[in-house]
Amino acid sequence: MTVIKQVADFVGRWFAVLVLAGALVGLALPAQAAQITPHVSLLLGVIMFGMGLSMRPADFRIVARHPGAVLLGVLAQYTIMPLLGWGIAHAFGLPPLLVVGMILVGASPGGTSSNVIVYLARGDVALSVAMTSISTLLAPFITPLLVLALAGSTLDVSAGDMFLSILQVVLLPVVGGLLLRTFAGRLVAGILPVLPLVSVLGIVLVVTGVVGANADAVMTTGLLLGLAVIAHNTLGLALGYLVGLAGRLPETGRRALSVEVGMQNSGLAASLATAHFEPLAALPGALFSVWHNLSGAAVATFWARRPPATEGEREETAAP
Repeated sequence: MTVIKQVADFVGRWFAVLVLAGALVGLALPAQAAQITPHVSLLLGVIMFGMGLSMRPADFRIVARHPGAVLLGVLAQYTIMPLLGWGIAHAFGLPPLLVVGMILVGASPGGTSSNVIVYLARGDVALSVAMTSISTLLAPFITPLLVLALAGSTLDVSAGDMFLSILQVVLLPVVGGLLLRTFAGRLVAGILPVLPLVSVLGIVLVVTGVVGANADAVMTTGLLLGLAVIAHNTLGLALGYLVGLAGRLPETGRRALSVEVGMQNSGLAASLATAHFEPLAALPGALFSVWHNLSGAAVATFWARRPPATEGEREETAAP
């Protein structure tokens, strides 16, 4: 177990590099990598189950203590990112499937690695965990409606089928993991150190498969789409911070909102695109997975060197 934990720690530290390597493997071996694509939903379900195992009922206490801060963050996440995805995709003149892919990224809940980034950035980890948890639990209901509203005029969107997909690959695994952690805590405690390894490998495989299935599209539209993805993530990080500032959150809360709004569950976006559209629609999610982990690492490094005004603010957010 010690060796496995060391490997898990290693992949956790080099998450961004490993995801980038997965994308390069997909480009180098497209035919082989594309064989992963049919299993994207299963991989995401495993990742979400691991996320549920890492959660505890105590993680939701901040919702009762400071509902304003959590509500502000979740509202920002489900308004800023979907609208940015729609607007940037049209501004860059992307084809319809890539427009839908950008919207799917924006309409997805918080990223699975956002809590670690917030911790490294000296942000409010409790607020970050609560935002990720609440946005994930709301995803089956909100994500299909957002995609229908923003992409329904571009392509045929089945909100009902999408709801069932998110229910199966996100909500049920997360709740199952949470219940197992709650009622079999001792059993779960032994495997918690290994969860980062499972999550990282799962995301790397998703990116590899999606990039491999779209290798030709990456070579032809990759630069333009890459710039769109970078703009989406960068503006999300910036606007998330500004929302926290406008909401009069302390510096730790602003950092948490910035990361939670800017980092998306792009694996879910890729999974939904693969299941309900053509493989090309999954490409924005795959590229977002690569980029937001690189930018997240950079943001964490920048803020880690700049302590908040009051270190005590890290533990508890003062709600507006």
